[in-house]
Amino acid sequence: MLQNPIQLRLEKLDTWQHITFMAALVERMYPNYAVFCQQTGFAEPQPFRQLLDAVWEILTVKNAKIDFERQLEKLEEMIPTTEEFDIYLVYPAIDACVAMSTLLHTLLDRDLMMESVLKISQQSVATVAQLEEAQSGVEVTNDNQKEIETVCAEWDVQWEIFRALKEAQERDIEMIRGIRTELREDGVSNLGLSL
Repeated sequence: MLQNPIQLRLEKLDTWQHITFMAALVERMYPNYAVFCQQTGFAEPQPFRQLLDAVWEILTVKNAKIDFERQLEKLEEMIPTTEEFDIYLVYPAIDACVAMSTLLHTLLDRDLMMESVLKISQQSVATVAQLEEAQSGVEVTNDNQKEIETVCAEWDVQWEIFRALKEAQERDIEMIRGIRTELREDGVSNLGLSL
């Protein structure tokens, strides 16, 4: 597990900030899943997009009611397997699904919040580190991660999202929408894949 000071700072955020942080990271992983679907014909990426939109909706629409147990069931059908596909992109696609699953489980059980925030943060950086390892053959560790541009870039984005959230004194719907819009319009994943 790669260490970063952000992991300690995240504990100080409120519930809505934790959920926004996780949704933002899943939003950044979504293009990996979508590109995988486009390249393999495995599935349409739209149902995953709709799940993610439902999460953003509970953050921005007052009294939004979403059946997250049902959403989890839908997600099960969207997860590819490594037995089925022999291309590297299956791993980041699975990572995106695992992160989404973690987020949905957390929305069903808020006691998982802190553990899940750290897990999704770690999942996103691990996706980047694994690609780096696959391409360079060099294992990414706590000691060498500062020398690896892509891993540093991932931590930088996580810090950027954290800082924006930390500055909010209370739940700021416009700020949440702004984060979502910026990430969605950017359309670039944590691996640099774009839609």
